[in-house]
Amino acid sequence: MQNQSVTQKITDLNVCVLIPTYNNQHTLKRVLEGVLTYTNHIIIINDGSTDSTIDILKNYPNIQQIHFSKNKGKGIALRTGFKKAISLGYDFALTIDSDGQHFPNDIPNFIIELEQHDTKNVLIIGSRNMKQEGVPGKSSFGNKFSNFWFWFETGIKLKDTQSGFRLYPLHVIKNLKFFTSKFEFEIEVIVKLAWKDTDVKNMPIQELYDETERVSHFRPFQDFTRISILNTWLVFLTLIYYKPRQLFRNIKKKGLKRFFVEDFLGSNDSPKKKALSVALGVFIGFSPLWGLQTILVLMLAVFFRLNKTIAFAFSNVSLPPFIPFIIYGSLELGQVILQEPISYSVNDLMENLEVLEHLKTYIVGSFALATLGAMVFGLSAYFFFGIFKKKKRVLQHD
Repeated sequence: MQNQSVTQKITDLNVCVLIPTYNNQHTLKRVLEGVLTYTNHIIIINDGSTDSTIDILKNYPNIQQIHFSKNKGKGIALRTGFKKAISLGYDFALTIDSDGQHFPNDIPNFIIELEQHDTKNVLIIGSRNMKQEGVPGKSSFGNKFSNFWFWFETGIKLKDTQSGFRLYPLHVIKNLKFFTSKFEFEIEVIVKLAWKDTDVKNMPIQELYDETERVSHFRPFQDFTRISILNTWLVFLTLIYYKPRQLFRNIKKKGLKRFFVEDFLGSNDSPKKKALSVALGVFIGFSPLWGLQTILVLMLAVFFRLNKTIAFAFSNVSLPPFIPFIIYGSLELGQVILQEPISYSVNDLMENLEVLEHLKTYIVGSFALATLGAMVFGLSAYFFFGIFKKKKRVLQHD
C-alpha cells in the first residue's frame, strides 16, 4: 500500500496516532519521523521527561503535544491522550511506543485490519514474536502470565496481550471508567473493552530489542505486583459479575428454550464432560458455602476445564425459594449420619432458621446432600446427554 493511500485512509477512518514518551531521547525522533511518513494526525504525550525530549519536540510545532511537569506513568499518559483525541473528534487511536521497539511501517497493516472489520468495534493488538532471539526472559514470562489471565477474565485467547502497539476504538473507550495509572492500565483497558463486546484480536508486527538504545521503565517487582493486584480484582469481577451477566444475557437474547437447546444440548462437549459440569454445579449449589458459590463454581469449572455455562446454571439449585428445603434435607441427612435427632419443621426454618442452633448437623448433612445430589444429577445428565447425542447422530445420517 502506497504511503499516500495510507495517509488518505487514516484521514477517512478518522484515526490519530498516540505516542507516550518518557526519557526516550535516543529513539524518539526516529519513531516520530517514521509515523510522519504516514500521517500528521499525531498526539504526543511527554510524561515528565528529564532528558532532551522537550528540545526534540520543539522541532515538531505542528504536532499536538501534551507535557507533564512530572512523570505520572504510562497509564495516565494514555488516558490523557485518549481524552485529547476524543475532544478532537477522532474515532480511533493507534498507540505506538517511543522506545524504538515498534516499527512505524506496520501502521498500514493496522489500517487494513480496521478496514476489513465490519462493525469497527474492534481492538487490534500487535503480536510480537516472543520466541525470537533477543527477547528478554522477563518479557516472555510476563506475556504468558498476562495472556492466561486475560483468557480467564474474558474467554478470549491471544498470543500477545502486552504489546503497546495497538489500535483502540475511542467510541467505546469514552464510556469506560479506569482506575490504574501505570503499565497495568494496558491490561485494564483491554479487559474492559472485551467486557463491552469489543472484538479483541492480534495482528503480527515486527519488533526490535536493541539494548544499546532502548530504555525500559518497567520495574519488575513494583509493576508486577501492581499487575497482580489488578488481575486479582478483575478475576473477582469476572466471577461475581461478568460471567453471570454473560449467561443471563445469552438466555435473554435467545430465550430459555433456544438457550437450552443450543448451549446445553448443542454444546460440542462430550456427555461425560457435560455430566461432570452438572455434578459440579449441583455439589456447589447444595453445599453450605453461601455467598461463595458463584465464585467457586466458575473457578472450579475453569480449573477442571468443564462447561462453565452448565456448571453455573446448576449451581443455582440453591435459589431462595428452595433454600428452606435444602436446609431441611441437610438437617435430615445430618441427623442420620450423626445419630442426633432434632425436632423442627420447614416452617420453623423459614421463620427463624433454627439451623443455626444445629450448625454441626447442618454442615455434615449439607455436604452429604451435595455429594448425593451431584451423583444423582450427574448420572442422570450423563444418560440424558448420551441419549440426545445418539438421536442427533441418527437425525444427521437421515
